[in-house]
Amino acid sequence: MTEAEFYLLLQRYLDGDCTPAEQAQVAQWYEQLHQADPHPLPSPAPQHVEAAIWQRLRLAPAAAPQPALRGRRAARQWQRRPVRWAAGLGLLALGLGGLLPVARHWQAASGPTAASPAHGWTHHQNTTPQVQAFGLPDGSRVTLQPGSSLRYATALAGARREVYLEGEAFFQVHKNPARPFLVFTNQVVTTVLGTSFDVKAYPGRAQALVAVREGKVSVQPREAAQLDATPTHPAKAGVLLLPNQQVVYSMASHQLKKELVAKPAVLVPQAFEFEERPVAEVLAALEKAYGVPIRYDRQRLAGCTVSITFYDEPLFEKLSLLCKSLGATYSLADTEVTIHSAGCQASPPSARR
Repeated sequence: MTEAEFYLLLQRYLDGDCTPAEQAQVAQWYEQLHQADPHPLPSPAPQHVEAAIWQRLRLAPAAAPQPALRGRRAARQWQRRPVRWAAGLGLLALGLGGLLPVARHWQAASGPTAASPAHGWTHHQNTTPQVQAFGLPDGSRVTLQPGSSLRYATALAGARREVYLEGEAFFQVHKNPARPFLVFTNQVVTTVLGTSFDVKAYPGRAQALVAVREGKVSVQPREAAQLDATPTHPAKAGVLLLPNQQVVYSMASHQLKKELVAKPAVLVPQAFEFEERPVAEVLAALEKAYGVPIRYDRQRLAGCTVSITFYDEPLFEKLSLLCKSLGATYSLADTEVTIHSAGCQASPPSARR
């Protein structure tokens, strides 16, 4: 069994998809933990597997595999030794004796970004001051920020395309609805079918951020993550993001906060020159261009017109200029903009920029 196959088996166990024979195999590995080498190998194990197995045993020890061939004795052992299981989990994921030999050292590839296949896994680490771009086996593209690293099963094998990020990276994911693409960080799990987005999750930071440029992205906390969730069927504990939206995960509160990105991009180009046009028309053009819902009192602004021309200003500057010409203000709530106005009768004369 290769290292990649081993991790896939552990993931099937976490998902409850193991056959009785595979459950017996995991149970056998558990029984051998006390015989394993007490000095763990330096090659890193997938953190999501460690956390998820520990979470499952801590919250529901009775759900752990109890192969029939071991009977009640096996059940008692599984429930009696969670501490030894947790302590030995790093060894289990790195290989028990001859069951799963793994390399003791990563072999760095040439070039500023290290890409090192090691027993079924590829590791990219950007040690330069510049961003580094590279392709993945499925045709996806990654732009890795300085000081960041990414690893994945070399062939992206399995029903899901899974990568593990520390730091920040921009992903342009090749669309494949049959095989969701998952980005694991210490804080969150991001799932897409095919789109572009940015993930920022540095170890030790108080927050993690996921921002969407195109398509739909599902984000959920990594702890107890629902790995079969997709943007079509998001996790109950997760959020669905659309273009120009982002989510911030707080390590302190363990909460996801959905909001607009700092500088929304134009998604659908519009003509931004208005000569004595209804305010509702201007707001509709902004809403369509940026994909951002804009709420306002239609009755109060009915019949109000404005003359204004926008150029390459950011969205929020455009809104400020428009509100200034109307004698209005605006506010943000989650991913929506709300215009506050007393009506055009209280507005100054229309102005041109």
